[in-house]
Amino acid sequence: AKGGVGKSAIAVNLAVALSALGLKVGLLDIDIYGPSIPTMLGTQNDEPETGVDKKLVPISVYGLKTMSIGYMVDMDAPMIWRGPIVTSAIRQLLEDVTWGTAAEPLDILIMDTPPGTGDAQLALAQRVPLTGAIIVSTPQEVALADVRRGAAMFKKTHVPILGIIENMAWLEQQDGSRLYVFGEGGARRTAQDLGL
Repeated sequence: AKGGVGKSAIAVNLAVALSALGLKVGLLDIDIYGPSIPTMLGTQNDEPETGVDKKLVPISVYGLKTMSIGYMVDMDAPMIWRGPIVTSAIRQLLEDVTWGTAAEPLDILIMDTPPGTGDAQLALAQRVPLTGAIIVSTPQEVALADVRRGAAMFKKTHVPILGIIENMAWLEQQDGSRLYVFGEGGARRTAQDLGL
């Protein structure tokens, strides 16, 4: 979906919630240009080690195994990479990381994607048999236009859409009333229009 709608916050909270249920959860930040998972988890100064199998060992935090390009590059440096390099980096984050073992495989891998429908999403859809996608949006039309494009992309790449989350739907005020800063119900209407 669009940038700034809370995709990373949803991914982190979903991963932690699933881990609290007793599942073995990995969280992969594939936003190559703007990785935010390390900052959200307080692990931005951590660096993954290399295991005996020459694969990266995920950073463990809050019961999660996490990996991000943000662990390996200067977070303040711009990532000026073209499509093939981005695709290669995503492949490495998927394949050159010890996500689990035969004895202890992950139950689920949550992947936090960058905004839009670009190289990262296409690389995932082509390389990994995805169980499903969750689209995150705010209620206003400028964000919902990206939702429709994202839904169309997932449909074309045969990735099931599990649903749309409307984030930042309202601001609860001190008196308990709700202020609908970005409009009301836009994601619900879009989900209904798309049959999601």
